[in-house]
Amino acid sequence: MSVQVLMATMHQQSGDISLLEKTNIQTDALIGNQCEQNSIEEMNWNNHKIVFFNFKEKGVGLNRNNTLMRANGDFLLFADDDMVYVDGYEKIIEKYFTKYKDADMLIFNINEPVPRRYITKRVFRVKWYNFMRFGTVRIAVRRKSIFYNGILYNLSFGGGTEFQDGDDTLFLCDCVKKGLKIYAIPEVIATLTEERESTWFKGYDDCYLVDKGVLFWAISHRYYKLLCLQDVLRHSRIYGRGKMECYKKMVKGIQEKINYKK
Repeated sequence: MSVQVLMATMHQQSGDISLLEKTNIQTDALIGNQCEQNSIEEMNWNNHKIVFFNFKEKGVGLNRNNTLMRANGDFLLFADDDMVYVDGYEKIIEKYFTKYKDADMLIFNINEPVPRRYITKRVFRVKWYNFMRFGTVRIAVRRKSIFYNGILYNLSFGGGTEFQDGDDTLFLCDCVKKGLKIYAIPEVIATLTEERESTWFKGYDDCYLVDKGVLFWAISHRYYKLLCLQDVLRHSRIYGRGKMECYKKMVKGIQEKINYKK
């Protein structure tokens, strides 16, 4: 078994080991670095193969795909540069893939200074009705399961793209639709440092609601209105406006965006 980290980052100095030290990398890793140059640099660090893919481009989905399509580890971890892996994370990944031999993907817990993300307290299957509670940096995936099913990140969603959020949600959605066996695991693999501001989130403004609506349309062309409705029923309070206003903004935004694309 081999574990490989695929990290998405920006504006790093190629070959800078401080990034590896800061994030506590303890395995082979591919670093997708969007910057002002095009180059590839390989290095050996603590007996692990590290490759920096430096590309002059934008878009988190494109960044993740650049490392994903070059990955060769048995099990892959998707990482950001504002997280720190726990010591021995490789053994944790191997332990649970050995225990759940039919698993294509495992989703772990992430520590946060101020807890905001869903915390798994018992093992359960992740399916269509609960996959949207999880994000990319919690994922460990069997590489062959992703490759054989042709699953990649959507290039229109996420930081640096037209629609600023949802790349990880759509990735998980595709995994569910392809029938991958996914388990949520109540074990921590990393801590988020939250040392940098979001590159896309500017508050719950109209743009946020429109982008959220388009995300639901991308998840299901048939049931997107129901997805919009359930979202505003659950979150209108944090959006700071009425439920119907939020719903109309999402649906109208979808219609405008999709009509524009035709």
